Amino acid sequence: MTLRLRPGRASHSDLQRGEQGETICRPTMDDEFLSAEGVHILESWHASEDRQLSIARARLAPGQSSQPHRLANTVERYVIVSGSGEVRVGSLPSTPAQPGDIVYIPAGVRQSIVNTGSVDLVFYCLCSPPFDAADYVSLPDPSADPEACA
Repeated sequence: MTLRLRPGRASHSDLQRGEQGETICRPTMDDEFLSAEGVHILESWHASEDRQLSIARARLAPGQSSQPHRLANTVERYVIVSGSGEVRVGSLPSTPAQPGDIVYIPAGVRQSIVNTGSVDLVFYCLCSPPFDAADYVSLPDPSADPEACA
């Protein structure tokens, strides 16, 4: 199994594989890194033989936000695990996000998230096809027209 993690970082500390390809993966927190957009990322699942999905755990400190961006060819879903925040997706109004919420982001749609709480905002990012940095398009102007980014 080839896992595409940040260069120079160790791979998962606990990886079990069965005879039919079944896998149990336990990412190590030592692999968490700070992305260019200021989000702490732990690539939980990004396996070369799974061309359908990648999973990353994201963490934002209180008051922090992700850079507005879009993923050109990737559908993304956020699953909010803990903390509270506000998501901005496409033409939707800014919306509160809390544990249990799922945010669906079609490919090419503008997105950002901000931690509005007093503790870390933790959420999982599920991408299909798997995340590819070449699909990431930074949108530096937070007031940009969401329709222009679709």
